[in-house]
Amino acid sequence: MHSFDHDLDYLSDSTEQTSTRFVTFIGPSLKRFDLAVTTTSRFYGKKLVADLQNGRTAILGSDDLVTEGYLSSIYGLTEEEEAELAGFLHQVLGEPHFTD
Repeated sequence: MHSFDHDLDYLSDSTEQTSTRFVTFIGPSLKRFDLAVTTTSRFYGKKLVADLQNGRTAILGSDDLVTEGYLSSIYGLTEEEEAELAGFLHQVLGEPHFTD
């Protein structure tokens, strides 16, 4: 047993079944996207979107796609690449829902 486990102050610790969609596509910019889009009951209906090439992950909903430069700042994309990713994500991200 590791003694450091006793020093941790857990704020949350839960396990749930999730669904993950793995998608690879190339847009007109010829940038290859390798994504893992995880659907979970957490995050108020938003999805966990991981770029498997650069290891960057964000919690995203359709409301996050309207802010210009937001996706490029997270995933290190050009303006053209950001537009391609946003176009794809508009198709897969549902409207966020709020729960207590």
